[in-house]
Amino acid sequence: MAQRIQKLLAHLGIASRRQVECWIREGEIIVNGECCTLGQQVRGDESVLVCGTPVDLQARVPVRVLRYHKPAGEVVSRREQGVHATVFEQLPDPGAGRWVSVGRLDLNTSGLLLLTTDGTLADALMHPRSGLEREYRVRVHGRITHEIVSRLQQGVQLDDGMVQLVALEVFDTPGTNTWCRVVLKEGRNRVVRRLWASQGLEVSRLIRMRYGPLALPEALRPGEWDELSLQQVGRLYRAARCSPRA
Repeated sequence: MAQRIQKLLAHLGIASRRQVECWIREGEIIVNGECCTLGQQVRGDESVLVCGTPVDLQARVPVRVLRYHKPAGEVVSRREQGVHATVFEQLPDPGAGRWVSVGRLDLNTSGLLLLTTDGTLADALMHPRSGLEREYRVRVHGRITHEIVSRLQQGVQLDDGMVQLVALEVFDTPGTNTWCRVVLKEGRNRVVRRLWASQGLEVSRLIRMRYGPLALPEALRPGEWDELSLQQVGRLYRAARCSPRA
């Protein structure tokens, strides 16, 4: 049965559907010797090149999901190899397809990063309709006053929209820095750093501790990864409101 190529490639774990659509626009996907078009239907027996690499559309592999403890100083990108270390250099061979990151953490942010071989699952986990929480430990330079807490709890208007916190907990911290716990349902670029910048405070350390139902294990050290069991992967699909692929 024919289906849209961006959907099929996402199911095979090549990349998220959004990334596949970007490659199609850039002419990076070739089907039977010709540039692919958005929404093009394929049956599975076509000759396909993705960014110059042949892809077997009939491959069927089990979904894999990793939890990776990203250290500061690594980027979540394949395009910056040679400039900075990338998280993909530290990961195991997926066996088929490739690892797709669930969102990104910037260069100086550490903590939990999820990666999967199912691009459709990655899209569902990132989509706002999933309602998944992201929890962070944040260290800001300066003191967090009651007025700042009140403003943040009411919601903050950034240049790309309103940000509403799910939870904010400020810890009694000695010295010039203050640690806090922040929970929100936002995946926008550098949203936590911009949130505190709107209050005149600079984030000096940022660690993601949880993404949806998955927490960063205490035993998982920076640069290490572990793999979810089939049962854990199933729970993740349900949390993302996404149907597992065949």
